[in-house]
Amino acid sequence: MSGRTFELTPRKLVVGTIMTVTGAVLWGVNGTVSKMLMDSYSVDPMWVACVREIAAGLLFLACAGITTPKLLTGMLRERRNYPKLVIVALSSVLVIQVGYLQAIHWTNAGTATVLQSLSLLFVLLYVCVHGRRLPTVIEAIGVVLAVIGTVLIATGGNLSSISLPLPGLAWGLANALGNAAMAIIPLALIARWGAFSVNGVAFLISGFVLMPFVQPWAHMPQLDARGWLMLGFLVVVGTFAACGLYMGGVAIIGSMRGILIGTVEPVVATITAVLWTGTVFSPTDLVGLVLIILMVFLVR
Repeated sequence: MSGRTFELTPRKLVVGTIMTVTGAVLWGVNGTVSKMLMDSYSVDPMWVACVREIAAGLLFLACAGITTPKLLTGMLRERRNYPKLVIVALSSVLVIQVGYLQAIHWTNAGTATVLQSLSLLFVLLYVCVHGRRLPTVIEAIGVVLAVIGTVLIATGGNLSSISLPLPGLAWGLANALGNAAMAIIPLALIARWGAFSVNGVAFLISGFVLMPFVQPWAHMPQLDARGWLMLGFLVVVGTFAACGLYMGGVAIIGSMRGILIGTVEPVVATITAVLWTGTVFSPTDLVGLVLIILMVFLVR
C-alpha cells in the first residue's frame, strides 16, 4: 500500500497502527491545548512553535543519547546525512508549523484544515508514481472518506465558510505538502538511525531557523502555574510524544496508511474542544467523525 520493500507482518501492522493513531490523537489534543494557551494568555503562535520545537528537539536528542547513542553518533559522523536532515527540518517540521499558522491567519481554521487534508492526495500520488501503479480500491475509498470527513468537521457542512484568498491558498497548499513530506521524506533516515536521532536534529534545526525571527527570550508571555503546565504539555506530550509516535508508526506501516490514519487528528481536536472549551457537536461534526473512524478501520 505504500511501496515498502520489507515485509509488513500482522504484529508490525498492529504496533505501527497503534503508534500512528496514538501520535495523531496526541497531536489533536495538542491543537486544543495550544488554542487554550494562546487565548488565555495572549501567547504568539510563532513563539509557541519556536519554543516547543527547540524543547522537543532537546528531548529527542536526550532520549537518543540514552537509548541509542551509537545510532546518534553514527548519524552525526556521516556528513552525507546533513543535507537530508536539513531537508527534513525545512520541508516537514518548519513548513508544517509556519504553513498552518499562516493559512489560519489568511483564511480561517476550517479552511486551513480542509487544505491540509490535500496532503492525502499528494501522498497517494507519490506512492502510485513511485510504485508505478494505480491506486487500490481501499486507498481510493479511504482518501474519499477522509477528505469528506475532514471537510464536514472543519466547515460544519457550510462550504461557503471556506475562504481562499491567494496567500491563504498558497500557505494552505504549502502546509499540505509539508504534511505529505513528513509522511515520506524522513522514513529512510528513521529506518537507519532511529526516530529519536532524526527528530531531535530536525526539530532543533527548525527551531533555530525560527529563533532570529521570533526571539522567544525577548517576548516571554506572562504565564502562571497553569500556563506553564499547558506549555509543558505541548512540549512533552503534544510535540515530543505525538511526533515521535506518529513518525515512528508511519515508518512501520508506510506513508499511505500513515497519512490516512493521521486524519483522526481533527476528530480528536473536535472532541477535546467539546469537552474542554464548551464547543457543541453539530450533526455534520458527527457525520464527519463517523466517516473518519470508518476510514481508520478500513485501512488497517
